[in-house]
Amino acid sequence: MTNPFDIGNVPVGRGKLFLIAGPCVIESETHARTMADAIQRITSDLGVPYIFKASYDKANRTSIRSFRGPGLIEGTRILRTVAETTGLPVLTDVHTPQDCAPVAEAVDVLQIPAFLCRQTDLLIAAAETGRAINVKKGQFVAPLDMRHAVEKIRDSGNPRVSLTERGASFGYNNLVVDMRSLPIMRAFAPVVFDGTHSVQTPSAGNGVSGGQPEFIPVLARAAVAAGIDGIFLEVHDDPPHAKSDGANALHLNHLKATLEQLLAIHAAVAF
Repeated sequence: MTNPFDIGNVPVGRGKLFLIAGPCVIESETHARTMADAIQRITSDLGVPYIFKASYDKANRTSIRSFRGPGLIEGTRILRTVAETTGLPVLTDVHTPQDCAPVAEAVDVLQIPAFLCRQTDLLIAAAETGRAINVKKGQFVAPLDMRHAVEKIRDSGNPRVSLTERGASFGYNNLVVDMRSLPIMRAFAPVVFDGTHSVQTPSAGNGVSGGQPEFIPVLARAAVAAGIDGIFLEVHDDPPHAKSDGANALHLNHLKATLEQLLAIHAAVAF
């Protein structure tokens, strides 16, 4: 694996498993701060480097009536507040090139959604902010082909890029994870495994996506055993009432036990 880097006090690709976690979308400032504090307590106790995540806008919801978030101005204000009050690095999605610069003023990591991983203008605009970039692998992209996304960012002057596996489309409304993708992508960038979107059943509900959260720990354990640098988990304190992706979120009450298992596996098979 090449090109390790740091995001604040979080080492990426340096042999220590780190966590990206938080609610799918910013539901309110109070909820975002509550989740950040709760997850930070757990990761601090376990010694896991932690990046808080939440989206200010979910621009790819299945239905036009689905909740998208507070928007750019209010959302970045909330994310900046979370970062300042907790001291945590913060990650959020960006969907358009023009959003990259203002979002970069508030967060430490710009995340490129899976559906947009080939959008050259977006990748370049994100890279030019100088922030760390996390690119979700498209459900339609072969793992080896993600090297092109990495090259677009690095050739734009930004070496701090990681890739995240989140499953591949398998027929309609279903995803599967090919664990071979992890070492393939890890040959040219640090790799994160998204344990929650990998159990999503896209658009399988009535205008919303479903999920199989009972398989989050199973796939996460397999990914850590296969060799990864970080784990991505959407975590919520009340998944049935989450405003986005609750069907595939990990309940906050299960986070500590899940991380303990992953740390044990990582210690046994560290690459």
